[in-house]
Amino acid sequence: MKLITFTQAGSTRIGIWREDGIVDLSACVANLPTSMLGFLHQGAAAMAIAATHAGAAAHFSHDQVRLEAPVPRPGKILAIGLNYRSHAIESGAEIPVVPLVFTKQATAVTGPFDAVYAPPETKLLDYEGELGVIIGKRCRRVPKEHAKNVIAGFCVVNDVSVRDWQLRGKPPQFTMGKSWDTHCPFGPALVTSDEVDPHTLSLRTLVNGEVRQDSNTNDLIFNCYELIAFLSTAFTLEPGDLIVTGTPSGVGMAMKPMGVLSVGDKVRVEISGLGAIENEIVAEPASVVVY
Repeated sequence: MKLITFTQAGSTRIGIWREDGIVDLSACVANLPTSMLGFLHQGAAAMAIAATHAGAAAHFSHDQVRLEAPVPRPGKILAIGLNYRSHAIESGAEIPVVPLVFTKQATAVTGPFDAVYAPPETKLLDYEGELGVIIGKRCRRVPKEHAKNVIAGFCVVNDVSVRDWQLRGKPPQFTMGKSWDTHCPFGPALVTSDEVDPHTLSLRTLVNGEVRQDSNTNDLIFNCYELIAFLSTAFTLEPGDLIVTGTPSGVGMAMKPMGVLSVGDKVRVEISGLGAIENEIVAEPASVVVY
């Protein structure tokens, strides 16, 4: 299934994305949670109920709804640096012996087709197309061989990066460079884990139609199951947590000349079996200032 969070007629709820339209799960099952977090917390029982309605008649066409991030406010966003061999090489870094973990703040989340803000503090705004893993079960100390059982599904992520803030000072400030508002667009759906093999997926990132990244998740240094085992050793993973697994080579910062982003650029990230997200870069509006 391709589970989505969508807004229609001023109401945000969950549904199923199909080629022929959108199935509104709240119209199918009166007592099913209308938020993805609530749905995921109900576990396998809720998934089974949703699956029974996967073939229901579509309630809306695609153009009648607005797609939101599948989990609009994850409890945790855990991201991995230098996790593709090709990206480690282009960065001039040694291949990591353990995952390099940093966080993106939940307020960075935005929808799969929403605008991404270019803040005035940066001249080095960059893209990173990545595979996202959405946790479906509260878990701790998960063995690698059982990690598949705690995954709700997968999605497409752009780990937008403010490089001049990421690289100011030593060591690098990953969280400050990668947590700006709107800098974690993801979606377009939560594709349930039974539908894809996460380690054989093609990944492409395009800027204004130009292919910048073209790789496959088989180049991951630490695969999805290894990452879950590593992370859950230290802390509990919960339904709706998002793991952003790293980016391949081809980031703008590594290009010669650099191919960083400007206002008006459109960034599209595609992953086979999961779909695509596309976001336009816009100047950060004055209306976001709140104090």
